Amino acid sequence: MQKTQDSRFDPIYIIGVGMIKFGKFYDRNMKSMAAEAVNAALSDAGLEKEDLQAAWVGNAAQGFSTGQECIRGQVVLRSLGIERIPVVNVENACATGSTALHGAWMGIRAGLYDCALVLGMEKMAQRDPARVFMGFFAGTDVEAIPDLMDKMSEWNRRLDEEMESKGVSVEGVGATRSGAMDIYSIWARHHMARYGSTREQLAMISAKNHWHSSMNPFAQYRYECTPEEVLADKEVCWPLTRYMCAPIGDGAAAAVVCSSEYLKRLNGVRPVRVRATVLASGSERDLDDEEDIVSETSRRAYETAGLGPDDVDLAEMHDATAFGELHQTEAVGFCPVGEGGELAESGATRLGGRIPVNTSGGLESRGHPIGATGVAMLHELTTQLRGEAGPRQVEGARIGMSVNGGGIIGMEEASLCVNILEGVG
Repeated sequence: MQKTQDSRFDPIYIIGVGMIKFGKFYDRNMKSMAAEAVNAALSDAGLEKEDLQAAWVGNAAQGFSTGQECIRGQVVLRSLGIERIPVVNVENACATGSTALHGAWMGIRAGLYDCALVLGMEKMAQRDPARVFMGFFAGTDVEAIPDLMDKMSEWNRRLDEEMESKGVSVEGVGATRSGAMDIYSIWARHHMARYGSTREQLAMISAKNHWHSSMNPFAQYRYECTPEEVLADKEVCWPLTRYMCAPIGDGAAAAVVCSSEYLKRLNGVRPVRVRATVLASGSERDLDDEEDIVSETSRRAYETAGLGPDDVDLAEMHDATAFGELHQTEAVGFCPVGEGGELAESGATRLGGRIPVNTSGGLESRGHPIGATGVAMLHELTTQLRGEAGPRQVEGARIGMSVNGGGIIGMEEASLCVNILEGVG
């Protein structure tokens, strides 16, 4: 078990953020996307590239898309003229970006560096879809895929029977499978069978996130949709439709972090304090066990920050599907287990509600370039905690939380990072 972070140490601050608009960019390479995000973050911090003392660069799947399996960070940063400094390449599936922050946080807190770059980047849009899906399959134990498929088949059979016994038609389940989406389908149907959550509630989550993204200039999708349109969209794997699932896309996001001593030398910055960053790995857990990696890791993050769920003003959740958000709002304590669907239906997670979730649009609508996602979450929280989010601003936001999961081993995320940030302006 990882030790609880000692609050007696000097805090670490985010002093600059930058990102590109996420989307499918067949004619852009990783270097150009990373350059745009890094330069924006440096400008936001009021620093030059020469001020950086180290960098943590997150990327999950570039090896599949371009063949650049190694030294990805060095290659990209050198093209920007950032050389000589230590560069740590980070891969942790969809939790890569948050893991990069965790690494930079450790380096600064250990006293090795005062100012570091965190970069998350991904090039996923390919004209050959086979390469895209190779990247997704790599996020699980490839040697255990046959066993996983057998386990999923058994869960599908059991859940089909449970749903049909409750009068819910599951015709067409599994007709179109999409890797992790199929596992999310099992999770969703298990929750529906056990607690009575509904497809309509999932559709409300998706429609809410698309509304939020319509106000986010960095989002891949900037249009609104109704819950009815979400339900009528193409089925991916019942109960999930296309609107409920994160799209394929490209992107880059960056943050500059520093020590409290370094912060004292700067003028005109708008710092955001990292109250907690907790990284964990999943376990071999039964689907019926309510105590999962999200609940355990968020509890440790609260303990570290000296806060609780009621102190959080907004959150960025890992909604690779709408069910991901529903489950995580329960697991982090925003509502009792089993009531995530009701929480969404009540409007509490919408902008203007009690606890706005995914004001960026989330993975479903802002987009999910795997390695960039965790840093994009930090970008949104930092923007909100500075009071600079424009029409999607959460009034009075002071504490923000991100939950970023990556890969799947067994029946839960292989890796997970929970961050809690505090506005100090």
